[in-house]
Amino acid sequence: MNRYLIHPVEAAVALLVYSLFRILPLDWASALGGWLARAIGPWLPISERAVRNLSNAFPEKSPAEIRAIVRAMWDNLGRVAAEFPHLSEIDVYDPKGRVETSGGEYVDLLREDGAAGIFFSGHIANWEIVSLGATQRGVPLDRVYREANNRLVEWLYRHGRAGVEGALIPKGSAGARLLLKSLKEGKHLGMLVDQKMNDGIPVKFFALAELALRFDCPVVPARVVRLKGARFKLVIEPPLKLVRTGDHKADVVANMAQVNALIEKWVRDTPEQWLWLHNRWPD
Repeated sequence: MNRYLIHPVEAAVALLVYSLFRILPLDWASALGGWLARAIGPWLPISERAVRNLSNAFPEKSPAEIRAIVRAMWDNLGRVAAEFPHLSEIDVYDPKGRVETSGGEYVDLLREDGAAGIFFSGHIANWEIVSLGATQRGVPLDRVYREANNRLVEWLYRHGRAGVEGALIPKGSAGARLLLKSLKEGKHLGMLVDQKMNDGIPVKFFALAELALRFDCPVVPARVVRLKGARFKLVIEPPLKLVRTGDHKADVVANMAQVNALIEKWVRDTPEQWLWLHNRWPD
């Protein structure tokens, strides 16, 4: 019943908001999205999860400091949503553009080696910039993502990313097969590895390290930092030096420790730009 009654309403609201942000200039849309989310988000019940997560991660911070980070998190999230309709306008490698980029040579290496590869990042700043950074240098990324329950909203999301090359691979058993197929065909994956996997598929099946070791492919960290407003820094780092001792289980653990250490460092550098709403630490 919800699918027939609520989903059309959700889709209509999403389309209205999308269209509003689309007709505004990017900087105006970003500012408006940030203001709206900053004004509304902290009052939503789910915001308390962010407070709990931050309190666990930063026990030394006062309640006032935690609340300030939560407000800034909502500001960033609102900006991400408002910037989404404008993705096709962002030229990551324009020296006079809105993105300062370093490490593009590592994208070139993966483009030229003719083999599969994996880029990873987290839900930090505007994480869609990572896909743009790869695509605009000739490396389309097949993205692992969570498919929207609302098919109309899902269509809108895919429409918004139409200018970003690469397939969208939904989480789940069917998506897992597509993911493996992509790597077997020598394609490149983009993975956001800071979420808890709770859809019934074993976490290790999707583990970045498991895939990297299985397909012997390079793993490239990519980080986005929001500088001010709708201006960013994209830092593409050298491929990780993967641990390969011959003990597969131990190697998976060691390599995921590398990945988690990087994500944790990025989050601690700019905690206000991470999506603290994830249930990454379930009870």
